[in-house]
Formats: sequence, structure tokens, C-alpha cells
Amino acid sequence: MNTQTNNSESAVLFDQPGPRGRRMIRIFNSVAAVLIIALVVAVLARLHNPPQGENQLSWELWKPAFDYEAWSDFYLPGLWMTLKAAIVAIIGSIVFGVVFGIGRLVPSRLVRAVSAVIVEFFRAVPELLLMVFFWRWFAFAGVSSPSYWAVVGGLVLYNGSVVAELVRSGVGNLPHGQREAAVALGLSPMQSLMTVEVPQALYAMLPATITQLVVVLKDTALGSIIMYTDLLQESRRLGAMYFNILQTLVVAGVIYFILDWLLSRLAERMPAVMQRRTWGNTVAEPTAPIAIMDATNANQIAAAHEPMPFGGAERRFHDHYHGSNATTDHWQHAHYSHGHDLQHPEVRARNWDEPLRDFARPFQTKPKNPAAGKNPGVGQDSDAGQTPDAE
Repeated sequence: MNTQTNNSESAVLFDQPGPRGRRMIRIFNSVAAVLIIALVVAVLARLHNPPQGENQLSWELWKPAFDYEAWSDFYLPGLWMTLKAAIVAIIGSIVFGVVFGIGRLVPSRLVRAVSAVIVEFFRAVPELLLMVFFWRWFAFAGVSSPSYWAVVGGLVLYNGSVVAELVRSGVGNLPHGQREAAVALGLSPMQSLMTVEVPQALYAMLPATITQLVVVLKDTALGSIIMYTDLLQESRRLGAMYFNILQTLVVAGVIYFILDWLLSRLAERMPAVMQRRTWGNTVAEPTAPIAIMDATNANQIAAAHEPMPFGGAERRFHDHYHGSNATTDHWQHAHYSHGHDLQHPEVRARNWDEPLRDFARPFQTKPKNPAAGKNPGVGQDSDAGQTPDAE
């Protein structure tokens, strides 16, 4: 089953290779595997016997990189500083991106122009340059921990600009009917943007945003250039103490890989989780009091305008399938199951004396002569304002 699925997915990208093509692919894969193994062996041989210096594979060099003191005094404090800068930068990037992403979509031309200049400028300037400028500025201003805030500021401005573009593209990729429907319901363009379009775009861009968070986490390593004591800087300090810089950097690289791998897996699983959470209708029917010119109360307004049967008695089930925000999934089944579609064969065939079907009595008359050729169980339409015949 999995093989058939993989074949069908690959067939979308290119045609399935024939016997000769598959043979050539196996040959190229075998040659590539041999070359990679030969490269790894050559690197290990050079590390084991370098032209100058000691054996880099010796346990005497690797042991200090795995000691308890290495983790307690260098790796874990550096990892905490990395996560500390990354978490603040991630929150700031999301806030910056949402604000200026919406700013590039508002009806005001001045706000759009200012937001576009800010976003495009910080997208074009390298992060390291921003960090260096902020570092010198905060140091002259007497700000405590200037390197930390310089790293956070550079990450927020650059990655926030990328998130702003994600917001803008997410709104632009929505169907045009979203805005048209919102405007048809009486919402202004700004209300449509804030209540209909942006929430959908934010939800749809979550996988791409999480992928961008991987970039934020990795780019914290640029702070080591401005003397920020992150994981990379602490690893270099440990390597300078024991003259095993290669070993400590390998350990730091493995830690970065694990963190980025976890975020990448989260980004890959996010679309499947979102699809499960958004399968079918997720918004409940509105229950707020009736408000004039409030489009969200269309069903309540329609229910209030329905004529009351039996001299003014309230209906047990209102005919709420005709409003502007009506339920669309299986509406025909729900229509006749609530007793509104009296022409449906299943409604006419119901047993009148069945206790579970009593809800249909206000909308259905008891058949008088089943043997006749008339349609039994068909009363007057409730929407027409007429009362069905009493039993």
C-alpha cells in the first residue's frame, strides 16, 4: 500500500522510469554511496594522522568535551542564553510581522507605503550588520547587556520582516470570495481584513512560520561575533581551554541539529494537525441576541420572522437553513430530519406513533386515508404562515 502511494506521488512530478532508467538510477546511487564512504574514510584518516599536531580522534581530546563540567559550566549555560535570545526574538518577530504585515494591507495608502519601506529595508540589511550597529549603539547608551539586546533586535527586525511578507502573501492567497462575502454582509474593508482574512492567513501560514523559527534559532549563533555568550561562544571557550576546539564545536553542532530537527518535524506535522482540526464546520451557530444590521444574527432574525403555528406557540425547531450564514454541510438531510421538507419520502414514510419521531408532529399531519392516491403526511408549508391540520 505504501509502495503504491509513493509511486502515485512520484508520478505527479515525473514519469515512472522504465527498466533501463531504474537500472541507471541504481548504478548512480551505488557510485554516489561509494564516493561518500570514501570521503568519510579519507576525512577520518586525516584526523587520525594529521600532517602536524596530535590525533584528533584520540579520547584524550574528546573526553573534556563530554565531562560533567563541560555541560554544567559551558554547554547548558550557553544553550540557555541561546534559547533566551531565540524565544524573545521569536515573540518579537511574530508581533513585528503581524503588525507590519497588516500595515501593508490596510486601505490607507500612507500606512501601506510606510510599512512597505520598513519591511523592505530590514529584509535587505544583513542581520549581522544590524547586530553590530545595535551593539555599538546600546553600549554607548549604557544599556545593560548590550550584546543580548543587539542579538534580539537584529533577529526581530530581519525575521519580523519575513513574517510580515508571510502575512501579506497568506492574505493574498485567500479566495477572493472571502472579502466579497464579508463586504456583502455589511463589513467594511478594514473589518473584513481583521475579522475574516487575517485570522485565516495566520492559521494557514503556521507551517511556514515555524520553519522561519528554525532560522531564528540558528541565527543566534551570529551573536558570538559581538561577544554574546551563546552556545557557540561557550563551546569555543571550552575548546580554547583544552585545545580541542574541533571536538567542542562538533558537540555544539549536534545540539543545534537536535533543536532544529525538532522544530522542522513540528513544521512538517503542522499541516496534518491543522487539517484534522479544520475538517467540517468548526464555528457554532450564533446565539447572541438579535441586533439590527448585525450580519452574525441572520439566523435569529430569520427565526423571529417565521410565523408561529398553533396560534403563536414557539417552534421546537426553527427553519434556520436559509440565512446568509446557513449551515452548508448535509443541509438537505438536516432540513428533512427536522421536519421541514414534508415532501421527502423518508418523512412521509415515518410511523406517526413512533416516540422518537414526535418532533415531526408540528410539521406533519397524520395520514387520513393511506390507501388513497394522495400524498399522506403532507401538511401546509410552515414558511407560508399556515397552520397544519390538527389531528
